[in-house]
Amino acid sequence: MRPHGKALDPPAGDIASAVLAIGRSDFPDVLIDTLRRHADVGHCMVFALSRAGATRCLLDAGNIPIGGDLGAAYAGQFHESDPNRDALFEGKGNAPIMLPSFAPRMYGARYRKIFFQDSGIVDKCATAIWTEDTCFYVNFYRIAAQGRFSDAQRERLGTIAPAIAASVARHFQEKPAPDLATLFATRAPLASLTPREQEVCRRILAGFSSEAISQELGISLHSTLTYRKRAYERLGISSQSELFGIVLRLLAGPHGLN
Repeated sequence: MRPHGKALDPPAGDIASAVLAIGRSDFPDVLIDTLRRHADVGHCMVFALSRAGATRCLLDAGNIPIGGDLGAAYAGQFHESDPNRDALFEGKGNAPIMLPSFAPRMYGARYRKIFFQDSGIVDKCATAIWTEDTCFYVNFYRIAAQGRFSDAQRERLGTIAPAIAASVARHFQEKPAPDLATLFATRAPLASLTPREQEVCRRILAGFSSEAISQELGISLHSTLTYRKRAYERLGISSQSELFGIVLRLLAGPHGLN
């Protein structure tokens, strides 16, 4: 539960729970809850695609009763006819990819029937990220009872997509994600902070307000604000969102596996 106090500014505060759930068994539930708060996403599915051709469904969470069947069908054969496939396999490095807006005409008749008409899906947004030879393909859906995504909801998803894609990739990588204390102690630029600056930043990431950090560490509010300011200056950032960005890059990147 988030400590009492002023909430974090979006999108950092809003995605905090998903980031902190990486590696936990409740990650799927936390992820779909985060997506619903942002854009009333009805369902989320995650696929792992390899350059060698294998495809797996890693996550199926939300309000589509036949989601499991759709995941199996996509992984079995329909990934080969996905109109986003070219865009997915053109991706390089670990930069998130935003896929083109959904349009039924993009899909073949059989694909449309199985994945949209039979399931009740009326809209879709998607993002993806490559980690070494695996593409983590993250799909956000809305069903007929919800209607299509509004422009504001699409914009909101676009804003958080890089962080969501990085969180998903890190959660499903085979090696366990390092905890925040290890990340701060061993990985640049976080390791350059003083021990007290690290303590403050770790609590910012956990959703603590400045007042709650002061109480937790037994220091004055002025000291907390000073440590935060110094840490941000040392990291070359100016906001909580940018602090989250640093952590997510470290988690999603290849060195985050060490």
